[in-house]
Amino acid sequence: MQILNIAGYRFVALDDLPRLRAEFKARGEALGLKGTIVLAAEGINLFLAGAAANVAAFVQTLRADARFACIEVKRSWSAALPFARLLVKIKREIVSMRRPEIHPGGTAVPRLAPREFKRWLDEGRVLALLDTRNQFEVELGTFENTLSLGLKSFSDFPRAAPALSDGLKDQPIVTFCTGGIRCEKAAPWLISRGFREVYQLDGGILNYFEQCGGAHFRGECFVFDQRVTLDAGLRQTGIAPRNGCGHEPG
Repeated sequence: MQILNIAGYRFVALDDLPRLRAEFKARGEALGLKGTIVLAAEGINLFLAGAAANVAAFVQTLRADARFACIEVKRSWSAALPFARLLVKIKREIVSMRRPEIHPGGTAVPRLAPREFKRWLDEGRVLALLDTRNQFEVELGTFENTLSLGLKSFSDFPRAAPALSDGLKDQPIVTFCTGGIRCEKAAPWLISRGFREVYQLDGGILNYFEQCGGAHFRGECFVFDQRVTLDAGLRQTGIAPRNGCGHEPG
């Protein structure tokens, strides 16, 4: 297991996207990294892999910019590079919801630490779990007794959310996804629609696996690279496609 894989994001205002794209592309290539970096006016989303020292060097470069100083990354290991090449893209959003009125960070949504979330589940607390991922991801693995909206793409979330029972508006709802980024928009959307007690699982399923293992989770977690799926030990379980490459969740 020689290859370090990282995933991270940060919502922060960016106005120099072409310059950042060129700098990150050059730095990543110089370090031999593969993966995808998505840049937008609202922030950065990245999935990168390479030799551990080189990945660490890139993260150090990233954090040298005050706008990214607080970015957190989730780590896992693999025997080979799970990406075919390095892509640095400029997009309208780092995760597409197509609802510009939703500004992550503008609505206070409590983050629920994985160990606290596990404790709630251990205690059998009355709460609703909402998986904000695409349906094919849900079918590969999710937490016990989870609600899902049958999404083909995360951009469908605002149209699908009204299917949730009005009775859920008065009980705790914990939203979760792979690494947390989709919940940054899904949770504020729910609050804007009258759901009163909404939480985000901090760092998503991958952070939960790292902190708590597979308790209360059934199946495997889909990841958007050639590893395909990971088990609760963050080990590859899927079969890599011959010509696939990593891409950001939709």
